[in-house]
Amino acid sequence: MTSTAKPARGKLYLVPAPLDFGCNEQAPLQDVMPWATLQIAARLPCWICENAKSTRAYLKRISELEPLSHALQALQIQELPREVHKKGDHSGNFDARPLLLAALDGRDMGLVSEAGMPAIADPGSSVVRAAHDLGLQVLPLTGPMSLMLALAASGLNGQNFAFVGYLPQDPPGRAQRIRELESLALKTGQTQLFIETPYRNAALLQSLLQSLQHNTRLALSCGLTMSSGWSHSAQVSSWKRDKQHAPLDLPTVFCIGR
Repeated sequence: MTSTAKPARGKLYLVPAPLDFGCNEQAPLQDVMPWATLQIAARLPCWICENAKSTRAYLKRISELEPLSHALQALQIQELPREVHKKGDHSGNFDARPLLLAALDGRDMGLVSEAGMPAIADPGSSVVRAAHDLGLQVLPLTGPMSLMLALAASGLNGQNFAFVGYLPQDPPGRAQRIRELESLALKTGQTQLFIETPYRNAALLQSLLQSLQHNTRLALSCGLTMSSGWSHSAQVSSWKRDKQHAPLDLPTVFCIGR
């Protein structure tokens, strides 16, 4: 009597990307990415990503340090649907299981976002959920994550914090949301983290300075892991006295607390 063994399934690796996406300056990859992460990424034959073009550019950077096991043109690269980019995929409405057929067939796969860790402040959680539902092993790799770096540099409560994504774009709604988050931070001690696109950073900072109480602490981390990056944390009153603020034309994480 013979038994047919099930073929081994592939693993899903969560592959961080450097934080310089869309920036004129690129940090040397070997300075910001662990070597073990680059070695694993270089051997993966199948990818799920936000944008195939930027993923190929990232893999090309990796290949300059660690040769790829498969030709760049031969890699299977699948993009998440556009609606996932616009609305996110954390609500559970998107079924990502069809994207993982290669792993069911025994091939290892990589999930990557444009910057930082996939599924953290970026799409990808639906793919991770689907992998678990299919019985696949999910392995997050080590790499830069702007939220944790900014929190560590903020001097604010790192034991109790929340990431709240983007604030409203309209000035009244944004100001109201800022006051809500400030009230929560001052009442509970929970640090509030949020982000914005670079071209709206200056407007958000001005709204924060106008809406927050003078003794609330505001921390900004801009261009993390790049040579031009910086972090600054002070009470709002100090921010207002310092009229000259550093440029905010790079990806920035904002934190408020006490």
